[in-house]
Amino acid sequence: MIVEDSVCSELVRGCEEVLPQHELEKKLQKGTTLKIKAGFDPTAPDLHLGHTVLLNKLRQFQQHGHEVIFLIGDFTAMIGDPTGKNVTRLPLSPETVLNNAKTYQEQVFKILDPLKTRVAFNSQWLAEFNATDLIRLAATHTVARMLERDDFNKRYTTGQPIAIHEFLYPLLQGYDSVALKADIELGGSDQKFNLLMGRELQKHYGLEPQVVMMTPLIEGLDGVKKMSKSLDNYIGISEPASDMFGKIMSISDELMWRYIDLLSFKTGKEIQALKKSVMDGANPRDIKIDFAKEIVTRFHDQIQAEHAHKEFIERFQKGIIPEDLEEQTITSNESLSLAQLLKQMNLTQSTSEAIRLVKQGAVKIDGEKAEDPALVLSANKTYIIQVGKRRIAKLHLQ
Repeated sequence: MIVEDSVCSELVRGCEEVLPQHELEKKLQKGTTLKIKAGFDPTAPDLHLGHTVLLNKLRQFQQHGHEVIFLIGDFTAMIGDPTGKNVTRLPLSPETVLNNAKTYQEQVFKILDPLKTRVAFNSQWLAEFNATDLIRLAATHTVARMLERDDFNKRYTTGQPIAIHEFLYPLLQGYDSVALKADIELGGSDQKFNLLMGRELQKHYGLEPQVVMMTPLIEGLDGVKKMSKSLDNYIGISEPASDMFGKIMSISDELMWRYIDLLSFKTGKEIQALKKSVMDGANPRDIKIDFAKEIVTRFHDQIQAEHAHKEFIERFQKGIIPEDLEEQTITSNESLSLAQLLKQMNLTQSTSEAIRLVKQGAVKIDGEKAEDPALVLSANKTYIIQVGKRRIAKLHLQ
């Protein structure tokens, strides 16, 4: 069976890099079922839309009849990949890893077909390693080779410590591809060093090397930094429908197209038609609404998507305060500034963030824009506090 060029084009669409692409074409032309591997370290309990860029690509491979291996790095998570970090990551406890892994399994099947997905844990083979096995694996690469990795190199040249066990992470991730005999491995563009390690180790162990496909890192709601829970700029796939809808509607029109390109299940032709419609005078807001409904329907259902749309219109376009507004009561023995209250109400992650948002005009009290983060609200009163477009609560201050 010869695979049409259109299939290969579909599979590489949206990828940042495919190494090497001619090998991907050869593997697809064989007409055999390929093993498509993607690894996720359960370092946090929730997945966000940034993760689904890769999951959507796995889904495409499933639709073309290939075997998807959703690899949970329960063993490697206890080491922690230091990608993008300038400090050594603290190892996670086995209990935390297992709890996070359980939520991953529940969430991924909102995208992947459970009947066509093999879930594997790399502790199945890595936990069986003895000291001899680990030394032999470590002997396959030099320290100089490890220092070619950008984040290691930066830390080394700036005098930041690098723990020995961190060098093991790329080797162990690479060995996963050996153990699974992966034909293709998918990962984010920040994983290039680790993904290519899999190719090299497969060659060392006499296997046909995998093709590496890297998907881009999607920007978070700020449109600048990558989507991340630690930066509070993410859209979690387990969030309530109304929160998910509101967050999508808050992105800029420019960022909307990147989200649609990477996250929508629409075809390339359909997306191009939407872009042309805007050039011809269509309102980008309407396209954003349809996209928000698509995403909410995917992770909830169509009824909840329609309800979230209606609630969004009432709350933000008509200025109506929802009846089920979260209420908080705070009793203070001392005067709290507005910034301190926002942090205490969990409307911001920190007092410094609260100060920044007030100064940016993103905080309203009873519908009026707040200007002073040091403002002290009067006690024995009730206030409607709103931060940005999505976070709103009723405060009873005693």
